[in-house]
Amino acid sequence: MMNISPRQLAILAGAGSAALLIAALGFQYVGYVPCELCILQRWPHLAAAIVAAILIFADVKLLRWAGALAAGLATAFAIYHAGVEAGWWQGPVACSGGIDAMINMSTQDLMSQLQSAPVVRCDQPQWYFLGLTMAAWNAICSAILTGMWLRSAFGRGVRI
Repeated sequence: MMNISPRQLAILAGAGSAALLIAALGFQYVGYVPCELCILQRWPHLAAAIVAAILIFADVKLLRWAGALAAGLATAFAIYHAGVEAGWWQGPVACSGGIDAMINMSTQDLMSQLQSAPVVRCDQPQWYFLGLTMAAWNAICSAILTGMWLRSAFGRGVRI
């Protein structure tokens, strides 16, 4: 049996966020262009990874709560994006192709909106694995990392 301290668990969770970021950048490198919501999901993981890096040098319980918040936001963003992809709710008009909000726009406003819209749509997944999109997998992984951060924040480690 091995004990993992709350601090070590938080650092491991932060490393998990860093790994998700590296995977996202790897997918981008091989040609999967991220949409607006994909980019949004990366920021909380970056924050969690930075918090974990600080925890290597200074064990501050408040930082573990900050990591839990960041991972929780990543989970929420990923669930939102997976729901947009599944058609459960409307995504941002700028990246989901929603026409309803554009009906009352002037021709000039509509042209401006169309010219500034990103090329990659948020509601059309580019990648599936075992029937789940990248956003869905990010939601699952982020939820696990959130649990690890919370366990650490409550001062509990893990025994494996």
